[in-house]
This record gives sequence, structure tokens and C-alpha cells, in this order.
Amino acid sequence: MKLFKFLFLLTAFPLLASAAGTKSDTLRISREECIRIALQDNPTVKVADLEVKKFDYAKKEVIGSLFPSIDFSLSYQRSIELQSLSMNMGGQTNTIKMGTDNNWNTGFSASMPIINASLWKSINISDTQIVTALEQARGSRIDLVNNINKAYYALLLAIDSRDVVKQNYDIAKMNAEIYQKQFEQGTASEYDVIRSSVQVTNIEPELLQADIAIRQCQLQLKVLMGIDAAANIWPTIHLENLQREMYGLPDGFNSDFSQNSSLRQLELNRKMMKQNVALQKLAWLPTLGVQFNINWNAMSNGNALKNQTFNPYSNVALALNLPIFSGGRKLYALRQAQVQMTELDFQKENLTETLNMQVELAVDNINRQVRQIAASEEGMKQAAKAYQIMQKSFEIGAATYLNLRDSELANTSARLAYLQSIYNYLVSTSELDALLGKDTPAK
Repeated sequence: MKLFKFLFLLTAFPLLASAAGTKSDTLRISREECIRIALQDNPTVKVADLEVKKFDYAKKEVIGSLFPSIDFSLSYQRSIELQSLSMNMGGQTNTIKMGTDNNWNTGFSASMPIINASLWKSINISDTQIVTALEQARGSRIDLVNNINKAYYALLLAIDSRDVVKQNYDIAKMNAEIYQKQFEQGTASEYDVIRSSVQVTNIEPELLQADIAIRQCQLQLKVLMGIDAAANIWPTIHLENLQREMYGLPDGFNSDFSQNSSLRQLELNRKMMKQNVALQKLAWLPTLGVQFNINWNAMSNGNALKNQTFNPYSNVALALNLPIFSGGRKLYALRQAQVQMTELDFQKENLTETLNMQVELAVDNINRQVRQIAASEEGMKQAAKAYQIMQKSFEIGAATYLNLRDSELANTSARLAYLQSIYNYLVSTSELDALLGKDTPAK
């Protein structure tokens, strides 16, 4: 069913159904589309949303305690042996049976608190619980978006790296075929043929490993999106397409992390603990409630269902409860809440220092990775140029196969390093967004 839902969602997207190296039924999907689908189908997000609903119901439960509580009761009592009363009258003892065979009692009772400070304070705590649950849901979405970004970038890296390895494999295979033909014509040695063939064989495991890496990244992305593992997805872009957006962070970049979800949750927990301290103090205050009862009573002998006459009676009462002594239970509960609030103060101080350090490191890493991308790009261009020169030299016999192979490996390593530097930049920016608590896209 998840796969059908996934296919239905994708009908709204301008997706292409085919691409180089992919099957005709492959669904091309962008990072933004992955995020939108994940925010709808990921189980973690659904659980976070249900937590908000749960605390909303808890608040309504507390509010319901302020309204009158009305109960209906019905009881029936059948006497097996009536109570006897013996009286001495004029020297004679007379025994009198008291009571009736049947006793019916039914009625309604209503009660409502008039003064209950603890109950009123509980409503404020419920409001804070709802806000905390909303922040936890927001934090879950931020973490999910960050994980989706990293999984999508990892898939891009795996695909582009596989293309680089495949190019290296094709070159090695072409060289092996050339040597084989030259050997058949007597212009190349058997050693050259074996060496070039071995080189092809050595690259084949790398190509297989690259294919496995792509499948693993696809599976990880599909798990995060909450879609069926049988769905065949493929990104719409390559890593190199994203380089034009990599200019680093501007001077005076706002590194305010006050919107960090973990920090905001800790602040809300402290607020709720402060309210809990106030709640514990209110436990010493008296409470006042009102109660109203209206009942009907019937008593008879013989058949319990015949000749019953119900007589009404009613009363209203005020109940005042004044706490005097509870063995120190309230005092220790208050001190426990105060200790917990102090613990949260220390946790907030530690978290603030940690976040400040993490943000500074992230900003520094991003700016350094921009320079690394530029250096890697220049190195890739030089390695490609060196390979072209060596290829021409090899064709005219001015270079050996070993020289050619060294230039091929250098070219491959330079391209992989360039792709890795782009991936590192993208992951670092996603991590920074999560640290700063940037809001997720709308669902």
C-alpha cells in the first residue's frame, strides 16, 4: 500500500521516467520532493504528531475536572433475616422485627470544585506540555530533513563515483583490447596483454562495490521517506550541478542558535518544572467543593418488584479540605522539583556552550570546504590535462603503459576528491541548518 501511495504522490511532480543508466520504470525525484514525501509518511513524524494530540487530550481532561461531575447510582438490598429488638415491658420480654424485606435506593449526585488552586495550575502545565510536544515534533522534522539531505547527497556521491570508476574501467578495458590486437599482430608482448587484462580485473570489484553503495544509499533514502523498498528511485541532478551554489557563508553570518530544537525543548522543560514547583507549593492550600444529592428510597415486604413507593430526599453540602500534616511528603516533593529545576539550569548551560562550539566549527568547516572545492576542481583539471598529454605520448610511443596507468589513476583520484569535497560541503551546510533550528518546509 505504501508503494501505491508513493506513486500517487509522485503524479503531482514533473518526473521523467527514464535516464542514462536507469530502467524505464525508474522514478526521478528531487531532494525537495523526498523531503515532502518523508514529512508525510515517515513513522517518526507521525508519532511526534500523535504526541501533540495526546497532550491536547490530557489538557482537556484537566479542564473537564473544573465542570460538575454527575453520577447515577442504583442499589437493591434483600434482607435474609430482619434485625430483632427485644424490649422488657411489664415483666414481659417482647421481640420486635425491624426493617423490611426489600430496600431500593437510587438517585443522582453532582460535585464541583469551587476553590482548587492545584487544579487551576495543572491547566497551565498542560499548555506547556502541548507546546513542548509541538517543539519535539518540530525537532523530529528538522532531524528528518537533515537525514534526508545527507542520504540524498550520499546517493549523488555514490552515483557520480560509480560513473568515475566506470570511466576508468572502460579505459582500462579499451587498452586491454588494443594490446590484445597488437599482440595478435606481433607488435605487443604477451606481458603487456596480461598486465592490461589484470588491470581490468582489478577494477571490476571496485565497480561492483560502487553498485552496492548505490543500492545501499537508495535503500536508506527509501526507509527515511517511509516508502516501499521495491520502489526504484533516482535523483534528478548530479553533485557537480550543485557547485554553483557553493560560495561559502557571507561575512556577518547570523549564527544565532536560539531556535535550536534541543535548546528550546530544554527551556520548555525548565518552564514546566518551574510550574511544577509552584504546583507543589499549592498543595498546602485548602480546597473547597460543593456537592448535591437527590435520591429516592423504597422499602417493602414480599415481592421486590411490586407495590414499591419511592420517596425522594435531597441535600446540598460544602466540603472544605485543609491539609495539616502529611509526614513531610509535600515538602520533599517540593524539594525534589527544585533540585530537578537546578539540574535543568546546568544542562542548559552545558548545551549552550556545546552548541556555540559546534556552530563555530560548522561555519569554519564550510568556509574551508569552499576553498577545498576550488582546489580540488583545479587539481581535477590539471590531472585531466596531464592524462590527455600522457595518452598522446603513449599513442606515439613516447610513454610507457605504466606512465599512462599512473596518469589514469591520478585523474580518477582527482575526480573522486572533487566529488567528495562537494559532498562534504553539502553535508556541512545541512548539519548547520539543523544546529540553527531552521524550520522545515511545509507539509
